[in-house]
Amino acid sequence: MTDSPTPSIEAMLSQFGATERLPLSRIQVIGGRMLHKNWTDIPHVTHNDLLDVGVLEDYRRVLNQREGVAKLTPLPLLMKALAATLSVFPRFKAALDSDGQHIIARDYCHLGFAIDTEKGLLVAVVNDCDKKSIDTIQSDIVQLSEKARSKGLSAAEMAGGCFSVSSLGQIGGTSFTPIINTHQVAILGVSRLVEVPERGDDDQIVWRKKLPVSLSYDHRVINGADAGRFLAELQQQFNHMTQSV
Repeated sequence: MTDSPTPSIEAMLSQFGATERLPLSRIQVIGGRMLHKNWTDIPHVTHNDLLDVGVLEDYRRVLNQREGVAKLTPLPLLMKALAATLSVFPRFKAALDSDGQHIIARDYCHLGFAIDTEKGLLVAVVNDCDKKSIDTIQSDIVQLSEKARSKGLSAAEMAGGCFSVSSLGQIGGTSFTPIINTHQVAILGVSRLVEVPERGDDDQIVWRKKLPVSLSYDHRVINGADAGRFLAELQQQFNHMTQSV
């Protein structure tokens, strides 16, 4: 006696009403396989925090008053601050070797950033963020984003990243768990900026601009204390941003 074939998902669901079988885009299919592999192969832990970005936002407004220069979004400032933070905590831009017993240290700082396109999510890479100015990083982000949404990106433009950023700042949310990319050990998720009341001098209420961040890390390489110190350093880099450019 042979086992009867397992019915398809479509066949099972159609018992309850009309259904339609729609294809995923090529980007979604390929990306989905990679995300599934990374999620199952890497032991993810996510550290959530609120970073004070009042000084950073004030500085961005000053920069955006310059004439003849493209307006800056928060992302290039964040990537510049991340590059400085990664120089202090280089393990966060390392890779775990295939033997699971060694890490591969990187002497360069190429940062990936997620781009939302009609056909799916792509991650472009800005090379040498530690060496580039904020304006140059912004220019690279704009060019790569426009190409991703029109022609698409080449394999070279999506390769070589040490660390990645996934931002939902223009959409919303308070936190999420970003999935670590292949050959990386950490990724930073960014949600929408919020204003939070805090106790100030003389018990006065002061409203602070806070950025919700979610740092996912490979627990084989990084522990919780490392993650906490990393985000504390990122906060310091925000505070010192005017001195870093």
